[in-house]
Amino acid sequence: MMMSGFVRFGVWQNFFRAWKSGYSGNLEGEGFTLGGVYVIGAGRQGVLLEHREKEFGDKVSLPSVLEAAEKIKPQAS
Repeated sequence: MMMSGFVRFGVWQNFFRAWKSGYSGNLEGEGFTLGGVYVIGAGRQGVLLEHREKEFGDKVSLPSVLEAAEKIKPQAS
């Protein structure tokens, strides 16, 4: 995303949302790496949830993470 990420309206919305809620990071590191969340089930269940950041500040829905985690079935020994 590099510099084009800074001109996107959604990035600035996410920045101000985080700033208003009191988030303060250390601003160390690369800063251009987008993140993601995966919920992976046991055995052959595979990926139950995949969320990839499309722009800086995208947040995964907590209810969807909890719903996916509840679907994890213990693997038989």
